Amino acid sequence: MKAVIYARYSSDNQREESIEGQIRECTAFAEKNGITILRHYIDRAFSAKTDNRPEFQNMIKDSGRKLFDMVIVWKLDRFARNRYDSARYKSLLKKNGVKVVSATEVISEGAEGIILESVLEGYAEYYSADLAEKVVRGMTDNALKCKFNGGTIPIGYVIDDEQHFQIDPITAPYVLEVFRRYDSGTTMTELRDWLNAEGVKNTRGNPITYNSIQHILNNRRYIGEFAFRDTVIPDGIPAIVPLDLFNRVQEKLAVNKKAPARHKAEDDYLLTTKIFCGYCGAYLCGESGTSRTGEVHHYYKCVSVKKKRTACECKPVRKVWLENLVLDSIIEMLADDHTIDAITSMVMVMQEQESTALPMYEQQLQEANTGINNLLNAIQQGILTKSTKTRLEELEATRDELENKIALEKLAKPRVSEEQVRFFLHRFRALDIAKPEQRKTLIDVFLNAVYVFNDKIVISCNYKDGTKTINFSDIECALTQRASVPGSDLDCPGAPRNRRPLPGVFCFVMLVRDSKGAGVNDVPGARQSRAPARPQARSPTTDFISMGSGSRGWDRAEPARRARRPRRDSRTGFLLSKRP
Repeated sequence: MKAVIYARYSSDNQREESIEGQIRECTAFAEKNGITILRHYIDRAFSAKTDNRPEFQNMIKDSGRKLFDMVIVWKLDRFARNRYDSARYKSLLKKNGVKVVSATEVISEGAEGIILESVLEGYAEYYSADLAEKVVRGMTDNALKCKFNGGTIPIGYVIDDEQHFQIDPITAPYVLEVFRRYDSGTTMTELRDWLNAEGVKNTRGNPITYNSIQHILNNRRYIGEFAFRDTVIPDGIPAIVPLDLFNRVQEKLAVNKKAPARHKAEDDYLLTTKIFCGYCGAYLCGESGTSRTGEVHHYYKCVSVKKKRTACECKPVRKVWLENLVLDSIIEMLADDHTIDAITSMVMVMQEQESTALPMYEQQLQEANTGINNLLNAIQQGILTKSTKTRLEELEATRDELENKIALEKLAKPRVSEEQVRFFLHRFRALDIAKPEQRKTLIDVFLNAVYVFNDKIVISCNYKDGTKTINFSDIECALTQRASVPGSDLDCPGAPRNRRPLPGVFCFVMLVRDSKGAGVNDVPGARQSRAPARPQARSPTTDFISMGSGSRGWDRAEPARRARRPRRDSRTGFLLSKRP
């Protein structure tokens, strides 16, 4: 018989030895009764009055896989202290062929065992409720006497022998000065740095943090107010801060709360850490520029150009345009049923490859069962010797051992079905890319990398070989190899009137250049110190590669030029349009 052990303790005040003692007695019970233990489910600092316990829920879920027959607990109150939860989850386990057994409470299997188990569960619930009432009553009595009920002592106070609050003459002046400085305009960060420079520590001996300052400024105990649950006693403890100063600070906190992150960038750069320069391979970081009209433009800029590390020719690229382009590519990918089928099949194949031991165990189990059946057939035909019996016992022991190993493998790596993978992917189709958090989700899950050139953008998604980042050298090699092959995945079609998805399975390449020879990276209206370009003579066959709709500003070529038949460059293999 196979079983799992469930152990639990309720409070952070209890120690790990509580879990070790439960597991020790449950293991001894299993060894005494010849039960094989597959796994331990342990919940630390979780009350049994609720079923919101992670390992408890995992155990209930795993019982549906029919891998174990019994749940061993130290006492029944470890399983639940709520009669409804106890009956509900025991019923679920019973449907899955699993029963709950106490290692220290002897409960018979007959009718009287049902009554005894109900009495024990009822007593466990009564004990928990009664203990909670006594604790609350005792703490309320302490609160009415303005005594310390436990917890973290605020900075500026100490607790005397009678458990009353007293002003700390060392740290209380710092608390008052914090309120005065914040009222005069000092920020919380500056207050934190000032206290740490003065060597002030919190009550646990750690440095002051930003949250510590926020807690000090909001703590009403500093005006002498003692509060516990619904009990509030004005002037219950000695006050450190005058009431008028405290009220002015609260008004300023309310005003500043309405302007969060006012010193930070207004927009999130969603492609950060996933966007690279196509020339030097460095990251592209977020920047902004102000036009002559006062409008602020946000864009991505190569770190090498920004910090002048190397002579990189990559130009800034507009933030909103590039992010929308990437998100549109991801949405188009998810809208393709063939892509969903490919991703699903790859997930199932990778899932099969993750566990190399499980197929081997299953094959060995099948061989053991075949050997047992053959021996049983031989015994039925009258072939019974000492070696036959010994061999049969060996095969049965091998079968039991393999069944335990298979159960452990399945518990360690739960499998997902093809329907679950499809459901997970189809959920992304319903996301609204107008919402920032959903835009971020799409990019985090599906985008691998974006490589930006002055005349093309390479977008790589995460559904070929996992989340492996494609290096610039790999892309440059792929572009060189594919350039001479017409119709390859890395070729760009001629300039369409409407933006269409590019052909390709795992990598999207988009080449953009406007009619004036500027790249997609130029920021219109932004102030940039750039020397005027010298006029250059252009060949009648100068490269002009564009993509997208003219209404979006991606293709500013004249209609007559756009209507000309493109041709393919012999060196790169890209489709070209003649420039006069």
